[in-house]
Amino acid sequence: MGRFFAFLGGLGASVGLLCCFTGLLPFVLTSVGAGSLIATLYRDSVLFPFVGASLILMGIGLWMMRRNRS
Repeated sequence: MGRFFAFLGGLGASVGLLCCFTGLLPFVLTSVGAGSLIATLYRDSVLFPFVGASLILMGIGLWMMRRNRS
């Protein structure tokens, strides 16, 4: 379960940071046909907490993996 949490948290953090720093989110949402969500999701007030929660989830997964190894 720890590996799953670590993977999911790392994936979420990397996608969130890509969207924050490269502007990838508007292109992806427009190509999928969800362009109306750009005004809601493409804000730092939404993306930064998402990245923070993903990093916390990754930390929990790494902690669980380390605890099981000892």
